[in-house]
Amino acid sequence: MAFKLYYWDGIPGRGEFVRLAFEEAGVDYLDVARQPGGTDAMLRMMKDAGEATVPFAPPFLVDGELVISHVANILFYLGPRLGLAPEEEDLRYVANGLQLTITDCVAEVHDTHHPIGVSLYYEEQRLEAEKRTANFLSERLPKYLGHFERVLTENPEGREHSVGGQLSYVDLSLFQLVEGLRYAFPNAMGACEDQVPTLIALHDAVAARPRIRSYLASDRRLPFNESCVFRHYPELDRQA
Repeated sequence: MAFKLYYWDGIPGRGEFVRLAFEEAGVDYLDVARQPGGTDAMLRMMKDAGEATVPFAPPFLVDGELVISHVANILFYLGPRLGLAPEEEDLRYVANGLQLTITDCVAEVHDTHHPIGVSLYYEEQRLEAEKRTANFLSERLPKYLGHFERVLTENPEGREHSVGGQLSYVDLSLFQLVEGLRYAFPNAMGACEDQVPTLIALHDAVAARPRIRSYLASDRRLPFNESCVFRHYPELDRQA
């Protein structure tokens, strides 16, 4: 039975971190909301699932009777099953910690364009968004990118991967993080990428992997847009 991924249709968003793992592993999966009636089915499931398993929000994964929510939690579960996690148990927790740090960064990216409330339109909080973004680009973004650069350069198994000596879901997620940041803040990223060459090399290596390259060229790969976590508003972007 194929894995079932539940996420909003029409946006890559947080669901893309899970899709990349499926695509790299070459396994069958069902992107439920992209099927006819899929979004309604997702909403019904969020309403009708048992109290112990009801997810707060997508993305969530269904594997048989098991319901797993949150990107890092989903990837922690999928990683060993897809061959995308370290074999050593200790390193699996390291990988999970890195994925949670990516989650933190994505949340801060979201808050650049919605710093006041998710129920408000961007235009209703634009001034606050400009202030929040200025702080993110000048202080937070360099810290996040610098941390991932350090993780790669200090990996005792080599700079090609973030954890251990083999590709993991963390490497795929770092690829997607760089992709999203380039879309949202092309000027700021263009000004700071020279400072994180190992991270950019990892991004390029992931993009060149046969299954990922094929996926990126397919219609399964949803484009970034202004309904996504990563949004490009020119007035928010500037050189760091």
